[in-house]
Amino acid sequence: MSTIGLVPARCGSKSIPFKNIKSFCQKPLVYWTLSALQQCEQVDVVYLATDCEEVASVVLALGLDKVQIYHRSPDNASDTASTESVLLEFLEAHPEYSAEDTLVLVQATSPLLESQHLEEALTQYRSEGYDSIVSCVHTRRFFWNKEGVPINYDYRNRPRRQDFKGWWMENGAFYIQSVGGIKEHQNRLGGRIGIYEMPEHTAVELDEPVDWTIAESLMRAYVLKPQPTQVRLFLTDVDGVLTDSGMYYTENGDEYKKFNTRDGMGFELLRKAGIRTGIITSENTEIVTRRATKIKADYLHQGQRDGGKLAAAQEICEKEGISLHEVAYIGDDINCIELLKRVGFAACPADAVAQVKALPNIHILSTKGGQGCVRELVEMLLPL
Repeated sequence: MSTIGLVPARCGSKSIPFKNIKSFCQKPLVYWTLSALQQCEQVDVVYLATDCEEVASVVLALGLDKVQIYHRSPDNASDTASTESVLLEFLEAHPEYSAEDTLVLVQATSPLLESQHLEEALTQYRSEGYDSIVSCVHTRRFFWNKEGVPINYDYRNRPRRQDFKGWWMENGAFYIQSVGGIKEHQNRLGGRIGIYEMPEHTAVELDEPVDWTIAESLMRAYVLKPQPTQVRLFLTDVDGVLTDSGMYYTENGDEYKKFNTRDGMGFELLRKAGIRTGIITSENTEIVTRRATKIKADYLHQGQRDGGKLAAAQEICEKEGISLHEVAYIGDDINCIELLKRVGFAACPADAVAQVKALPNIHILSTKGGQGCVRELVEMLLPL
């Protein structure tokens, strides 16, 4: 039996033009839900259902190997078309999927969805005998109708928040049902419905520009910020990260590099947090040696070319008795890519080359190389 992910993403959007590929935390919005499906081990294949060549082109450029494009019909991409119409059209176009196969419908406008949520919900769906699953958040808010009548509590006997059982509100992140169930009920849900409870911060909706700002803040706080216990070693490149990539020469041929003092403080904060640090660079200069000594880096590997950065990081990990999954690395150019792909937390400056920014696991910082990007990353890694 197969498990299929389906993400509808049409061209049109009334409130925010081209919303599905608008930059969200420096990635196209649709990337985040596709990435969650990509990383979910129980999902076999993912389809992006779109009527838009521009959306399809952006998604294909992400390089997610589970993701395929389904070209939905114009009729099912209009303002009045329902999601159910897209679901049924997709299944009619793919008769190879049997009634027993599972379909996970995911909304592109739920970027705070994580792969672990999908893993847990699919396990719940299969182990607890539900016919379908809907994602919800548990809210203890009090609701009223427009006529001034309370819906879920008695205002004359207002309960304390801790005593109020609350309601489970659909957050629109995902729906799970068998292919046969969707065809039978003509709906994304049917039969015995189970609730998968997601964290309250995932209730955010992306309907207006102000929602975008709020959601990006939540994304950085809850999803992009790694736990400090995950990172035991911090590694960085030099040129384009600790420096602005500029090469400064005197008339005598002496070379200079400009470093940012805030990055130096970042190394001190890491040291106080018990996180080991290192510099890995393809260059080999006395300037970098002096800078490494100044900031008290635990490791310095210079002259690392042709895959040498990955090998150097693996050597350090072996000495520290840790895995690459416990390493945070920041790099900016193509010779950093192999290492960036392998570490547990990969980041790059705002002005890194396009090939680095396109990596599926990369965290693109808001600051450029030499302007404090290492300090920005350190503040992401460490608790406030």
